[in-house]
Amino acid sequence: MSNLHIKNGRVIDPANGVDAVQDLFIVDGKVAALGAAPAGFTAARTIDASGLVVAPGLVDLAARLREPGYEYKATLESEMQAALQGGVTSLVCPPDTDPVLDEPGLVEMLKHRARGRNGAHVHPLGALTMGLKGEALTEMAELTEAGCIGFAQAEMPVTDTNVLLRALQYAKTFGFTVWLRPQDAYIGKGGVAHSGPLASRMGLSGVPVMAETIALHTIFELVRSTGAKVHLCRLSSAAGLELVRTAKAEGLPVTCDVGAHHVHLTDADINFFDPNARMTPPFRSQRDRDAIRAALADGTVDAICSDHTPVDDDEKLLPFAEASPGATGLELLLSLALKWAESLGGNGDKHLFKALQRVTADPARVAGLDAGHLRVGAAADVVLFDPAQRWLVEAGALASQGKHTPFLGYEMPGQVRATIVAGRVAYERKAA
Repeated sequence: MSNLHIKNGRVIDPANGVDAVQDLFIVDGKVAALGAAPAGFTAARTIDASGLVVAPGLVDLAARLREPGYEYKATLESEMQAALQGGVTSLVCPPDTDPVLDEPGLVEMLKHRARGRNGAHVHPLGALTMGLKGEALTEMAELTEAGCIGFAQAEMPVTDTNVLLRALQYAKTFGFTVWLRPQDAYIGKGGVAHSGPLASRMGLSGVPVMAETIALHTIFELVRSTGAKVHLCRLSSAAGLELVRTAKAEGLPVTCDVGAHHVHLTDADINFFDPNARMTPPFRSQRDRDAIRAALADGTVDAICSDHTPVDDDEKLLPFAEASPGATGLELLLSLALKWAESLGGNGDKHLFKALQRVTADPARVAGLDAGHLRVGAAADVVLFDPAQRWLVEAGALASQGKHTPFLGYEMPGQVRATIVAGRVAYERKAA
């Protein structure tokens, strides 16, 4: 593994409070020094990062790689390349593959295949219940040994609250984290848009905010009873975020994230029944979107995730209500975080540190990963990007096999120039 010298870049490392123009030195795949070169250092390669931000590689809390089982939608190769092009070096994948990640052998196979791709580090979530059916609990201890960092139901609710109680008791005993998307199993079932005047006018079935808040009340009661750690995935509403704020103030061991798309879009972005805007949970009102932005700023929301869900043309190019929900997001995560920084006022530069914190140090903390920082001795997972460079979102330019996103045609801030994984330059943008 060659020694790397990255010079003249603006190093921003939120985990360690660093924001300064300085050099970064990498030896044997690890961060060797910041500022002055370590003793006896000779660079096999020097990268001039003048005008670029040098930051820890992004940590994404929700990226579906579609393997095993859905290779016609995406493959590990395509999605790993998408991650690298987006500056993502660690990602968490939900268990809703086919077969479901409910047995150690399947988890080991996925980890092995991912390692063989030499791309981003893949951290699977194990299924909380067998087959995600919400009935029998999985062998969480064995799945953890196989490499799972937590347990989830993906989009499948646990309808039997007693099963969820047992799962949280089991998780608490062993110190596992349970990842849940708060969604009532029955309210809003089959809904495709945010319940409100717009959905009514468009004749679309709705998902009311209380589908999220009722589920949150239940989860918080169970957390009070068990003391289990719960991570709440992809919150979408002002009312839901207020409940989380209260729960955190009470001291409950809960964290939460929001999908990058929900930081910017509202139900009005469905436009003329655009299937690219069909998402789970649905885009909500402008008031909800503004509440998400405020909760990100004050720390109620711990992290922004890409909610990367590649969908093929056959399932997306359908009438809105019939289209499969989901959008590609790995390559947009950094830009959408920077776009949020811009929305806070100014050119976004003064909020750049906080935006990067929400996609590096904070998600790493949530997932319990030693990632998202540039401490000396840490694995050198690094992204170099030009914060001033804007780029156009075009289907042909996306590495992901999923070409569908509501941001097609948008101009985005922040272009990734290089992504380094464990000291190896895994992606470099070719000069135009």
